[in-house]
Amino acid sequence: MYDRICVPTDGSDAAAAAFEHVLAIAADHGATVQLLHVADTTRDSVTRIGGDVVDVLEREGESIVEEAAARAADRGVDAETAVRQGGVPETVASYAEELDADLVAMSTRGREGVEHLVGSTTERVVRQSPVPVLALRPGDETVPYPYEDVLVPTDGSPAATAALDRALPIAERAGATVHVLSVVDTGGIGIGDHVEVDVLSEYADDAVAEGVERVEAAGLEAVGAVEVASSAARGIRAYVDDPGVDLVAMGTHGRTGVGRYLLGSVAERTLRTAPVPVLTVPVPEAE
Repeated sequence: MYDRICVPTDGSDAAAAAFEHVLAIAADHGATVQLLHVADTTRDSVTRIGGDVVDVLEREGESIVEEAAARAADRGVDAETAVRQGGVPETVASYAEELDADLVAMSTRGREGVEHLVGSTTERVVRQSPVPVLALRPGDETVPYPYEDVLVPTDGSPAATAALDRALPIAERAGATVHVLSVVDTGGIGIGDHVEVDVLSEYADDAVAEGVERVEAAGLEAVGAVEVASSAARGIRAYVDDPGVDLVAMGTHGRTGVGRYLLGSVAERTLRTAPVPVLTVPVPEAE
């Protein structure tokens, strides 16, 4: 499933912790990790001072990726390294496309200072990346791999279906249970709007039933659930906490109109709040 995993790193403790989880995935798949450090030349402090600072950043970047490659070698994982100049999100996205990578895996936190992979940067990578992005929070290195329980939020949209298609082979690695969840988002509904709640619930029931059918057709155990919450992100977070989920796989776009909720903002809020790794899957180009 994974042959090339693009791993942006800034040398921070958070990036190093996330890399441990990535190495477990790479070892399982026999994948090569493509280590990337971005010397962020778009920052004001760099553009004002110029070439000397860029040279320092590049030398520091070489040291960071070489150290990470040595850690990969210790785990028996092949690694290749690169240092690029530019803005972090667009450089990561273009490098992943150039490599024809199967996955981008990165920490949602980084170091403060000249270069950083903070949450907002991860979210911008998610928006721009042509391939799925696995976002890892500090502490996710303790999440078991292969995953035993995988959650796929769905609204029945093509993006949600694409996320489920990505989740199925991941679940197959260890015969994981796939939880198909649809959240009835009541945040924009006034008191007494029972008809609209009923309509949303029907959408949710249909989306879950379709997802469960796809999971069971793949020979995996499926759990279907419809939850009511004041926002989709809150509903997803509550479900993650309750049955114990190891991975959330979700589309970055979804339906428009009455059935919508898997929009980019929901994926981003889930990235910020979910206590487990989150795999975001871009909407297929054909859609």
